[in-house]
Parts: sequence; structure tokens; C-alpha cells
Amino acid sequence: MNSVQLKLVAGAIALGLVGSAFAQAPQEVRVQATRVVSSKTVGHSPSGVPIVDLSLTYGVSLMGLDLSTNSGATEAAKRISDAADAACKELGDKYPDATPSQRECAKIASEKAMVTLHGLVAAAEQTRK
Repeated sequence: MNSVQLKLVAGAIALGLVGSAFAQAPQEVRVQATRVVSSKTVGHSPSGVPIVDLSLTYGVSLMGLDLSTNSGATEAAKRISDAADAACKELGDKYPDATPSQRECAKIASEKAMVTLHGLVAAAEQTRK
């Protein structure tokens, strides 16, 4: 099986101090969209049709958001969802026969990134107490 990984990172990973009482906090969450494409081979191979795994990663900035507040966490979740939609749309535009569907791709990518966001929100809430 051939594996091709395409990465696009929008922005750099930034770490910064948020006041003297806070530890270093990431200012970006990565959203990785993955789809699979079947490609036809020229000739015959013993393994059949190769499957190519395509991934596209977007960086989602959390700069300016207070994740300890509901509005900050909600905005971060929206940014993640928008990035997942954009990454999966880009993959879908380039590889229309890829699976899963664009909608399912975005759902999976968003859910994976939300795990990271939930951890960051919990940490922000703890430091605020």
C-alpha cells in the first residue's frame, strides 16, 4: 500500500506565557483531514489496486481567545469545524472519488481536534480558579 501525506499548515505553532501564573499554553490546534483514494494501476500487480491515504493538516489559531470562557471555547470550536470543512473540501475537490464523504471526513477531523481543544479548555478553566 502506497501512502502519500500532504500537509499544509496555516500558521506556525506558537507557545506563549499567559501571565506569570500560567504555564505555557499552545496557541494553535491542528486539524487533520484524511481521505482514501483508490488508484488504477497500469498492468497487473499481485496486490491489486493500491490504496493511497491522503491527509491535509490545517493549523487553527487560538490567539486572542480565552478558553476558560464559554464564548472563547465556542469560537475555538467554530474555528476547528471551519478548518475541518475547508481541509476536507480541498481534498474532495482534488480527489472527488475519495472516501469517506466530505461531510464524514469533516466530522472525523473535527472530532479528533476537539479532543485537544477539550483538554485545553479544561486546563484554562483550572488555571482560572
